[in-house]
Amino acid sequence: MHKGMILILAVLIGVMVAVPAALVSLDRNDPSLSSIRVDGGSSAASLDSGPGVKVYLSKEKKVETFPMERYIRGVVAAEMPVNFHPEALKAQALAARTYIVDRLSRGDFSDMAKWGKKAGKANVSDTVNHQVFLTDKQLKEQWGDDYETYSARINQAVVETAGQVIQYQGKPIYAAFFSTSNGKTENSEDYFAEEYPYLRSVPSPWDEASPKYRDRKQFAVADFVDKISRSTGKQVAVEAFTGGGWLRVTQRTAGGSADKVQVGDQVFTGRQIREALHLSSADFTFRLSQGTVTVETKGYGHGVGMSQWGANFMAKQGKSAKEIIRHYYRGVEIGSMDSYLKKE
Repeated sequence: MHKGMILILAVLIGVMVAVPAALVSLDRNDPSLSSIRVDGGSSAASLDSGPGVKVYLSKEKKVETFPMERYIRGVVAAEMPVNFHPEALKAQALAARTYIVDRLSRGDFSDMAKWGKKAGKANVSDTVNHQVFLTDKQLKEQWGDDYETYSARINQAVVETAGQVIQYQGKPIYAAFFSTSNGKTENSEDYFAEEYPYLRSVPSPWDEASPKYRDRKQFAVADFVDKISRSTGKQVAVEAFTGGGWLRVTQRTAGGSADKVQVGDQVFTGRQIREALHLSSADFTFRLSQGTVTVETKGYGHGVGMSQWGANFMAKQGKSAKEIIRHYYRGVEIGSMDSYLKKE
């Protein structure tokens, strides 16, 4: 009888130890679970927490509401390569959350009207006009057999920064980001209309190793001029010019991008030329030869705010997400979104 009691007690102890262990193992290995433990299991953050974000899904042409952290998951997965360093992914999560919290706190969604009546009820679209966002269904299709592995990486970045936003003087910032710089980022007013004190030109030398650092396009002169005229509405005349004098960058920004560009008898901004020719960046140079214009660019994107490839290289050198954020956004702090939004 005594031996039987000991055996039963041993079995009960084994079950008590095994079940929690199995649950923890299940929790860690199943990225589809809404609750994911971080910090050694001492706390829990949920992808289904936070206020709802009404997203206009442009392909389905409908509005769907997602909990804040699940929305951030879809943005990080869409906006940054999933194989980037975990600290870079966390920096992206902070920037993505700050962007939408700032938008929600201001409450101005008038730009949604361009997608039609249904979109007018949404807070944000899933397009590059705001932040690219992918639903879980889309991620499963895109990632295939790697879905669970990739989900775990993205989920970790989201839950470890849950509820956190980037602040400047107590307010959420305009958290601009882009792919690859030319070696420096841009002052906001050199590309956008508004000057932000935290969006200053800073060095980003790591970007030279990015696969998107250099690009080249060629245009026949007539096609080159026609594209610019059609995009800007300005008619360009080049007949009075000889040689290459009709085409040159006359002024550059603090970040090295083209600021003023002479094209025939007209002057354009670097941004206008970039958008007219669909160039990778506004840091470009021209080369004329036998009726062909060759345009060589450095960097990829508008160049303002956080460079994603720069963030990844910084992380590989041991920098934390907060150090990355404070490098690309000057004078900022990391705080809670609770003071701007109420949880639903």
